[in-house]
Amino acid sequence: MKKSFVIPVLMLMVLAACNNGGKKPAAATIKENAKIAAVETPKAPEFIPFDVVERSFTVKDYANWRPLFNSDSTARKESGMELIIVGRGIEQNNDLAAFLQVSDVQKAKAYFADPRLKPLMEKAGILSKPHTEFFHVIRFNPNAKEKQWVTITHQVKDFDSWVKVFDAEGPVTRASYGLEDVVLAQGIDDPNLVFIVFDIKDLVKAKARIGDQALRNLMMDAGVVGAPKIGFYADGE
Repeated sequence: MKKSFVIPVLMLMVLAACNNGGKKPAAATIKENAKIAAVETPKAPEFIPFDVVERSFTVKDYANWRPLFNSDSTARKESGMELIIVGRGIEQNNDLAAFLQVSDVQKAKAYFADPRLKPLMEKAGILSKPHTEFFHVIRFNPNAKEKQWVTITHQVKDFDSWVKVFDAEGPVTRASYGLEDVVLAQGIDDPNLVFIVFDIKDLVKAKARIGDQALRNLMMDAGVVGAPKIGFYADGE
């Protein structure tokens, strides 16, 4: 009896192995596939804060200014600066703002203080005294691709307290007003100076929001001091 029972059991085991085709159990296969997916799925690169400088001014003629600006790119690189973008005022397109990434703030400051720039600026037709501000970027949206944007610079009583109010409003609310978060930065020389950049998805909505009393009230609650500096720009290229 014992022998006759063992033979059928062995036959069943052989049949089961044949039916499975020698494949691994489903649970083992799922676990193995999960391991492969974990290896093959690249992690999003970790954001590393960086420094920028905003240089804003008015020119007589953009077409005359741009080649002279471009011609000084080697000197800017030697001073630790790489051009990010040049914005032209949407309403006054000879109002410009050049944004550059900075690897060495002191070298960049020395570049802008160099007396050799004065005749170059005169030749380029710069009409106003350039305003230069250095910022430390703590948030950046690399997926922002719009050709129009708005910059807002304002003084606050306390940067960290302001950020809490900014985050409470949230990007979803700002998106409903045609604004997409791009940059949040803190002044290098003045840590209570805020610099923010929004891509413009809807210019009419964005302008209405920027001029809205409700936003002004929110800014006051966040500790904003004085009138903000606001610029609406389009890509200069």
